Amino acid sequence: MKIRALTLACSLLTLSIPAFAQPPGGGGGGAPQDTSMSFFVTSVGLGDGANLGGLAGADAHCQALAEAAGSTGKTWHAYLSTNGPDGVNARDRIGAGPWYNQAGTLVARNPGHLHFSNVLLSKQNALTEKGALINGIGDAQPLEHDMLTGSNPDGTASDLTCNNWTANDDSATAVVGHVDRAGGGAMAESWNAAHNSRGCSADQLKASGGNGYFYCFAQ
Repeated sequence: MKIRALTLACSLLTLSIPAFAQPPGGGGGGAPQDTSMSFFVTSVGLGDGANLGGLAGADAHCQALAEAAGSTGKTWHAYLSTNGPDGVNARDRIGAGPWYNQAGTLVARNPGHLHFSNVLLSKQNALTEKGALINGIGDAQPLEHDMLTGSNPDGTASDLTCNNWTANDDSATAVVGHVDRAGGGAMAESWNAAHNSRGCSADQLKASGGNGYFYCFAQ
């Protein structure tokens, strides 16, 4: 009888514990990380060589492509540097991270990881806003792995930016990176500073392995 009474008392005690004393959601921590798309490679260029309409035009292209792909509530900036009195470093335009591709895969935790210790930004992870891969070394032609950046490996501005992204002829050039991190030359594996383009016209961008594409990051 005493055992039955004790069991009944324990049952009543359990029922009397307030709901707020139980850990919500099985004891989970804070809000889950937003892994929606915050990085992509443009699937199309602007059609005028490296004349992107300056940074404003490039940013607007990123924003339009992202929104057409269903991304909302984010401000998008092109990973592009400019030089001169009002020059800006690409690394200073893209926010603090982390950044995820269209498939929800992490590509970089923060600017330091992106520029100095990154092993996640690869051909397989550098997807367009539609989730597609860019043609790289060994893929079907045309080769389009050159990404306009105008940047040094650390994300600061180089001297070569196709006149701050307003030139569409071959009087200037720009630094480009390799989205597939492959190719010839000492810097071929650099995603943001592999070599200089042959010019700024659409024809010369294509001749050096590109098509006027660039990286977009959400702040």
